[in-house]
Amino acid sequence: MAKTGHPPRYATVEQMQAVIDRYFEDCKGEPIIGDDGMPILDKWGKPFIINERPPTVTGLALALGFTSRQALLNYQAKAAFVDTVLRAKARIEAYAEERLFDRDGQRGAEFSLKYNFRWVNDEKKDDGGESACGVAELPAVLPVPQDAGGDANGEA
Repeated sequence: MAKTGHPPRYATVEQMQAVIDRYFEDCKGEPIIGDDGMPILDKWGKPFIINERPPTVTGLALALGFTSRQALLNYQAKAAFVDTVLRAKARIEAYAEERLFDRDGQRGAEFSLKYNFRWVNDEKKDDGGESACGVAELPAVLPVPQDAGGDANGEA
């Protein structure tokens, strides 16, 4: 019986890797070139970049010609492509991790790492006896000591 369905989009890892490399290169953008043929610089000496965008899992999926992020993740399940897709996702994760140190990109990076890469915050809120450092306070198991000659309230 013949197989039905679409043929694979990428026959080899090399084909996919070429598209992945082009995607990451395109994310870098390009400098604005002045009339003298040199990049135009800002007051700190850095070139103005246009068409720069952050690398994302969905952006990578679209660049690869997939219709969704899930289609890329499905390709990751194929033994031949698992390392290629994981490496590309690791590059995106590294970018997001670097943005944690950037004032402007921190919140977005936290969201992306939490939901796309399953980073979790293990700290617990300090409410109801749980410590923020992960130490649980146990209830007392021994009776409260009484003063010699008095009752539990300290009265003689």
